[in-house]
Amino acid sequence: MLRVAVVGGGPSGSCAAEVLAKAGIETWLFERKLDNAKPCGGAIPLCMVQEFDLPESIIDRKVNNMKMISPSNREVDIHLDNPAEYIGMCRREVFDAFLRNRAADLGAHLVNGLVQSIDTGKNRQGPYTLHYADYSGTGLTGELKTLEVDLIVGADGANSRVAKAMDAGDYNVAIAFQERIRLPPEEMAYYEDLAEMYVGTDVSPDFYAWVFPKYDHVAVGTGTMQKNQSLIKGLQKGIRERASNRLLHGEVIKVEAHPIPEHPRPRRVVGRMALVGDAAGYVTKSSGEGIYFAAKSGRMCAEEIVAASGHGARIPTEKDLKVYLKKWDKKYGATYKVLEILQNVFYSNDPAREAFVEMCDDKDVQRLTFDSYLYKRVVPINPWQTLKLTLLTFGAYLRGQAFAPSKYKPVPSAVRSEVEMAAIHAADAAAKIAGANGLDPSHGVSADSAEPKPAAETGEREPLLAGKS
Repeated sequence: MLRVAVVGGGPSGSCAAEVLAKAGIETWLFERKLDNAKPCGGAIPLCMVQEFDLPESIIDRKVNNMKMISPSNREVDIHLDNPAEYIGMCRREVFDAFLRNRAADLGAHLVNGLVQSIDTGKNRQGPYTLHYADYSGTGLTGELKTLEVDLIVGADGANSRVAKAMDAGDYNVAIAFQERIRLPPEEMAYYEDLAEMYVGTDVSPDFYAWVFPKYDHVAVGTGTMQKNQSLIKGLQKGIRERASNRLLHGEVIKVEAHPIPEHPRPRRVVGRMALVGDAAGYVTKSSGEGIYFAAKSGRMCAEEIVAASGHGARIPTEKDLKVYLKKWDKKYGATYKVLEILQNVFYSNDPAREAFVEMCDDKDVQRLTFDSYLYKRVVPINPWQTLKLTLLTFGAYLRGQAFAPSKYKPVPSAVRSEVEMAAIHAADAAAKIAGANGLDPSHGVSADSAEPKPAAETGEREPLLAGKS
């Protein structure tokens, strides 16, 4: 009987393990941090809810309103008219745990462990011996164990140990940085079913920044390519400042950072080892989407293993596993290429970003974009739409040259008047002066230890909250 190790318990690994276990194949699913919360916007397309049979309990918010905000703070509202259509907003610790536990319920052996090294056999053809630390006990260092398997699915992210073991080759990575910010009720109500995307050199030189609503807080983050990694904290400061009037008196409850791939690895199947998700490099340019493609790649890879092995009766060959790659590239290769071109064109400078946001105000562009995102399908356009989009792009770019700002300013509050905001900022400034003088602004006592520290600074973890249905 075929024995398979799936290394990594995120969406790609969990969905692979689910398919394998359901087919009766002996499957081990390794995950070091069972409460892991990857820094991620957490947006999932509508088609994923049905395709992967996801319950509403793991979806914090159903977003059907988007704001695109340009460098000059031009705001374009995008609304999904069909009430049944939405973008799901999830917390990764809730989302990932659901998929992982579902695979375990179907028979996968869930191991709370870290794979430290892999013996790959002659010419990397196996059998494969995994050396791992098992953290299911009480020890801090884990108990060292080994497991021999016939096949490995590498779903262990950008720093994949499986990729290193199979000599899959390197790839460039982008850096995602995110703060979870709990807001006062009035500001949080504004984000009830709304997500915001900001573009501008102040928030990212080659990507975008986001404010996405979750259960009881917003995720505020940005991303940039590896070459700009040293700028990431300044870029996060940029999105905090640009959105400051809408994040009024927000409390940082968690700070997160993580590498994400910029492109697929040179080799994704070697011997009887296959890569999926971030380990393979399946994050899209332009949108930065990875959750759906991670889950889909894990499922497609596992389905090929099941078919090639006769439901575990024999060991698939390297040639068998590469069928998964051919199917993947045929289905999604064009999507990745188009999104890469869009990123290179519209995220290159502020005039182009102004043009991008202006184009998003066009209803045809909105419909094409949302159909492609929500349903993961290529939407055909007729010759008239092609001509219209070409002229729209050219005109918007020319106008963007004039509107691109020389400096950036915060967006206005969406729920408070300018007079009210001015009073609040004046009070905050007075409080800072009092604090600088060593006084509590409200009680006139020493304020050295009066201000509570964010959870990220104290080391406290955010509690795992129940999903909002």
